[in-house]
Amino acid sequence: MAASSSEKQVVVIGIDDSEQSTYALNWALDNFFPSPIFKLVLIHSRPTATSAVGFAGPVFAGAAEVLPIVDSDLRKIGARVLETAKQLCINKSVNDVTAEVVEGDPRNVLCDAVDKYRAAMLVVGSHGYGAIKRAVLGSVSDYCAHHAHCTVMIVKKPKIKH
Repeated sequence: MAASSSEKQVVVIGIDDSEQSTYALNWALDNFFPSPIFKLVLIHSRPTATSAVGFAGPVFAGAAEVLPIVDSDLRKIGARVLETAKQLCINKSVNDVTAEVVEGDPRNVLCDAVDKYRAAMLVVGSHGYGAIKRAVLGSVSDYCAHHAHCTVMIVKKPKIKH
């Protein structure tokens, strides 16, 4: 779907507090922005307090006290991730940025954001996990490459050769 001349195409960038995410954001800013044709949307996926604590069965004793604390911490982390990312954008003269924290699994959150914003491209960093870690943890970039309804760019930080 081609955008009209006045309508900018949306680039969604998935961000978290990892070095790989920061690298991917910087790479995209250096290569696509500031831009007369692209609008930037930053999305941070925040886990639920229960998923972060890691229990799915019956609630353990004391959960009522722990979950609000965990939730508050996750909200603070999300706000910090967005602030850091927005500052990187400002430092590179990219001021027209939409940024949001969405609770949920990053795979679903990013694919939903692509649909919500009718994105032309999704940019995600690669953690470079090996096959076993990827099988256990699930690769967000791999999932998005197969399920997002747009072009997906997976940005890998080059390995430093010694």
